[in-house]
Amino acid sequence: MNPPPSSSSPITVSNHLDSFLGESTSRSGSFESESISEEEEAYFGPEKLAGTVEFYERHVFLCYKKPSFWPARIEASEFDRLPRLLSSVVSARKCDMKKETLLTICEGHDGTETSNGDVLIFPDMIRYRRLTHFDVDTFVEEVLVKDVEWLPGNPEPLSGSYVFVCCHGSRDRRCGVCGPSLVSRFREEIEMFGLEGEVSVSPCSHIGGHKYTGDVIIYGSNINQRVTGNWYGFVNLEDVPQLLEQHIYRGEILDRLWRGEMGLLEEDQKKTQVQRFQERDAEKINNGELSQELDSNGFCSQSRVVQQNGNSSWCLEEGNHIESITSEKETSVINASSRVSSKEKGSSCGFKVCAAMSMWLENWEKEDTYAALSVVCAAASVAIAYNCYKQLK
Repeated sequence: MNPPPSSSSPITVSNHLDSFLGESTSRSGSFESESISEEEEAYFGPEKLAGTVEFYERHVFLCYKKPSFWPARIEASEFDRLPRLLSSVVSARKCDMKKETLLTICEGHDGTETSNGDVLIFPDMIRYRRLTHFDVDTFVEEVLVKDVEWLPGNPEPLSGSYVFVCCHGSRDRRCGVCGPSLVSRFREEIEMFGLEGEVSVSPCSHIGGHKYTGDVIIYGSNINQRVTGNWYGFVNLEDVPQLLEQHIYRGEILDRLWRGEMGLLEEDQKKTQVQRFQERDAEKINNGELSQELDSNGFCSQSRVVQQNGNSSWCLEEGNHIESITSEKETSVINASSRVSSKEKGSSCGFKVCAAMSMWLENWEKEDTYAALSVVCAAASVAIAYNCYKQLK
């Protein structure tokens, strides 16, 4: 599962997170929506995702209202007492905590599995019910500082996988557009896969890194029964079935979208991904699927393409080394991908739409411009023809 803390996080827990991605925030709590230049868009492409999650060890989610009710700075909102008090106390006690902790808001509905005031904690995989503003001080002291049970509430164990999608539209337009669509698609696919009760998906507030919209975090046990938190970026609608099939069902990381993982430093995230590439290449060589020879660092010594059964593997030169890459076909979902219709593809939140949503009004696609000009010219022709017709009568 992936992780980045930051003051960009709806609720900040550590000072070093305040500069995450250089987000522009003022002391008054106002937020300037991030914009992306062409250079940044090229730099923050999918191949640059690994290592973009700052180190943290514990993630606390407070279930509270719907995203449409969340102000840009919900942790500082005068009218949202519970998240404001919890954020304040967590920040004040951060030096006393043994674990680097993130605090995020997720959607809450009374009478459901995530009622208002419920608190989910990962990797502990526990839930506390109905926290109120009267309980904040003792809750933080007992659970987050002393790492013991909070006596007024009995912690409930969580099972399965938990998916969180940034939908904080008041904080950034991109998340507000792409996030809800991803949540809907996850819920559709969960029902189609028959995973109700095993996989839960919830909108969450700002988690840092608008540049990587759609932002998705997945918490759950890996094949070694260790609870992990993996972060994914640039997720679009077509990626949802693959995340369910490959990450949640098979327990395999989807590297082309992977940003990082809870408990790993940024450099360790990059090293972990390189190690996965090496292991996959070694397995393919053993199976006779890959003929490139790897050097001592695990990189391909040649950059020629090898075609195997319609799936290609190749070496992509980057900087001073050649990195082993696997084709997207090799990681595609066997069954779910066939359900993606051309209509869904056309409406999905791809990289260009989601990653630059804050600039969409200023940067029309060339085709859109031609279409608009055609409509204007057609309207003008009709108006001229009609005027001539009236004069002739």
